Amino acid sequence: METVNIEATIRNKDFTDTWMWDGEHKSPDVVLSSDKKAAYFHIDPVKESTGTAGVRGNKPFTNGEHYWEVILLEPACGTSIMVGVGTSDATLHTDNYKYVDLIGIDSQSWGLSHKGLLWHKGHSKKYCEPFFDRNTVIGCHLNLYKGTLTFYKNGTSLGVAFSGLHLVSNELYPIISSTTAESELEVGLQTCRYLSLQEKCCMTIKKCMGPNGADFNLLPLPNCFKEHLREL
Repeated sequence: METVNIEATIRNKDFTDTWMWDGEHKSPDVVLSSDKKAAYFHIDPVKESTGTAGVRGNKPFTNGEHYWEVILLEPACGTSIMVGVGTSDATLHTDNYKYVDLIGIDSQSWGLSHKGLLWHKGHSKKYCEPFFDRNTVIGCHLNLYKGTLTFYKNGTSLGVAFSGLHLVSNELYPIISSTTAESELEVGLQTCRYLSLQEKCCMTIKKCMGPNGADFNLLPLPNCFKEHLREL
């Protein structure tokens, strides 16, 4: 797997993001820290966990590249601990002892469980090895120019997990969920990047060249532009 410096890559010409978990859009079984960066799941000492709880971020993503990290403050265990994205219609709560993989349970969300499975529309597939360790960092790179969602484990790319997300008509939000009593997840590094007008033009040119990529040398452009097009 490829190991990259995510912060250096995505922060080139971009800026740090500052969203937090949304206290208005969460399961009643989620309690947020005072700065709303950490989420605590199923902490009631009496009923503990009676279902699956989720919370979404308070910033919608409509374009650009977005990267954020979710830190497992406790070892992952139980039926499902997940990270991913979803629309405003994504399910954020189940009760009556319904322990499910919440992010990806329907067509409104796309998620990765701690068991290494990707979920969407209620279907799963193997993606990576399970992760259980305390302080595991799962990075999420949502590229809405390319329509891809890629996950990282402790800075190492796990490959593209989902594609076609640029075709989703609704805004997307970061989401986390858990079935496990007293589990804790915290959002760490957050960055976002928006293409310049020049970069948007280059993306349009490359798209017009077709999927097989015509010879860029035939274009009446400076060599530096041709090289940039090859690297996109």
